[in-house]
Amino acid sequence: MAAEGQRVDIARALRDAGVTALIAFGLFLPLIGFQTVTDIRNDLILTTRWPLLFAITAIVGAGRLAYSFGFEPWLNQRALRPVQAAPSAWRSFVGKWFVPFAIGFVIVYPVIVIALNGFGGSVKWIDNFGIQILIYVMLGWGLNIVVGLAGLLDLGYVAFYAVGAYSYALLAKTFGFSFWILLPMAGTLASFWGILLGFPVLRLRGDYLAIVTLAFGEIIRIVIINWVDLTGGYAGISGIPRPTFFGIPFNANEDGFAAVFGLEFSPLYRTVFLYYLILALALLTAFVTVRLRRLPVGRAWEALREDEIACRSLGINTTNTKLTAFAMGAMFAGFAGSFFAARQGFISPESFTFLESATILSIVVLGGMGSQIGVAIAAIVMIGGTEIMRELDFLKQIFGPTFDPTQYRMLLFGFAMVLIMIWRPRGLIATRAPSVFLKERKSISVDLVKEGHG
Repeated sequence: MAAEGQRVDIARALRDAGVTALIAFGLFLPLIGFQTVTDIRNDLILTTRWPLLFAITAIVGAGRLAYSFGFEPWLNQRALRPVQAAPSAWRSFVGKWFVPFAIGFVIVYPVIVIALNGFGGSVKWIDNFGIQILIYVMLGWGLNIVVGLAGLLDLGYVAFYAVGAYSYALLAKTFGFSFWILLPMAGTLASFWGILLGFPVLRLRGDYLAIVTLAFGEIIRIVIINWVDLTGGYAGISGIPRPTFFGIPFNANEDGFAAVFGLEFSPLYRTVFLYYLILALALLTAFVTVRLRRLPVGRAWEALREDEIACRSLGINTTNTKLTAFAMGAMFAGFAGSFFAARQGFISPESFTFLESATILSIVVLGGMGSQIGVAIAAIVMIGGTEIMRELDFLKQIFGPTFDPTQYRMLLFGFAMVLIMIWRPRGLIATRAPSVFLKERKSISVDLVKEGHG
């Protein structure tokens, strides 16, 4: 009977793998199987990519088969385990030393990259990986205040990002203010717009709140596109002043950074300076968020997230609670936007689309709403994974010279979301440390914060 049951399981696994492969073939046929290209006469020609289509279909079928034989039994056994009242020893060890190790690593990251790649090959790794990831880490931590702590679903978070970027660009070009003056101004202006958004949505929750915030983000983008006299429309704003090192610019002139300190000119100095600048801003965001969570306003955010009616019955002013959440989250987005404009030297509406809001929200959801460490890990995986895909040129030898791995970024995002929903519904880091405790602080295990367990 055991052998018969094994045969039945194998047959079911093969059947599920075949059905999954057929579904994948039907879904990917119009997306991957067919491709339109323009020939030398500017005519649109329909071509096919059968090897790539069959390869992806086979990978999906093999993945479903591996899930049936390996991952699904492990999930079933994991569901039968008794609920642990406290994290295990190795989780406690990792939780104790992970944060200090991570902070130390990001501080010495430029040194490690320069030691491995030299001055010539380090700019890409510090800029595209270090700075780009830290920008999204900061944005994720800012949105985590609104979504993770206060429980307010915000789909237009990129609007505050755009307000900070355009505020810095316009004020810097018009009045010549320095980066250090405009950084707090950009955060203040973005916070002001966060309060303006908060007032109309005080009575909205759930899907209705998401729709209004989505509309707010699109309104800001449309205004930027159509107010050509101020924002330049689709052409954007170029020639944005770059930040300096205490008044010393990073250029090749005699008053530049390299000449003042007697160094050979290299663009790496500016890149390293920007890296530590965004690292300081990200750490400031994390520090303020952690401190706010322990204050009464932070506990009010968490109470609002759990039950707004109970929160109101306890005498908490939900109006002020929502407005402070929107204002604080928007302020950090404004800081990140001003840094983005100073780093790029050029901004346009294409940098502030809904896809950016979806990416930031995905980082918060995948990392674990309310978890600082989880958001950082999710940003590293999603943004760093996208940048790594640009380096996978060897895949062109397998799937053809026209294969571009970056085109399948959103497909991988969706796949990651499905895996997280199956494996860890509360995100990568679902452990919660209470902000208020009696006699002893104890972290709540992941098994106790799943749906149905409190």
